Amino acid sequence: MFKKFLTFAALLVSLHALAVTLDINSATEAELDSIKGVGPSTSSKILDQRKMAPFKDWQDFIHRVKGISQAKAEKFSRDGVTVNGDAFHATPATSPAKPTP
Repeated sequence: MFKKFLTFAALLVSLHALAVTLDINSATEAELDSIKGVGPSTSSKILDQRKMAPFKDWQDFIHRVKGISQAKAEKFSRDGVTVNGDAFHATPATSPAKPTP
């Protein structure tokens, strides 16, 4: 009985995760507005940029939409937002080369 309960609970969590996934390239204005941290102004910027061309990836999204930082992109991704179905993955900062003695 306990095993069935755990299986059911895991299924509910999985379904919830699927339900909250929202792709930037297909989201409506209302859906974009529903993202915590995205207001009407940002939604408008996203839609204007998307009319020109779909976003290729998170870096393209960050580059083209003023006000979207890597930190915001990471937060959006944690909340279930994707770009072309992909979650945000921070690119490691390149460190300057160390001079050789």
